[in-house]
Amino acid sequence: MNRVVLAAAVGVTAAAVAKELRRPAEERTWQGRIVGLPYDFRPPTLARVRAEYWAPDNDALFTPHAFGVGYGVNLARLVRLLPRRA
Repeated sequence: MNRVVLAAAVGVTAAAVAKELRRPAEERTWQGRIVGLPYDFRPPTLARVRAEYWAPDNDALFTPHAFGVGYGVNLARLVRLLPRRA
């Protein structure tokens, strides 16, 4: 099972890179969607990393990765979903 997941991840990443490389150099954004998954290959910034993992104003539990393909977990939303102790 691990090999299947790894192969899928490598395949989706390669497809995203190929999608960007097919564009003329001046049109490459290095971010977008491939098979429904977000990708972003720009150098990560602190603001984008924070928006991925700690975005209290965002109701989404899963947020696009600051770098790479797929989603991260918005920990601020997760904290709000956890039951409160009395």
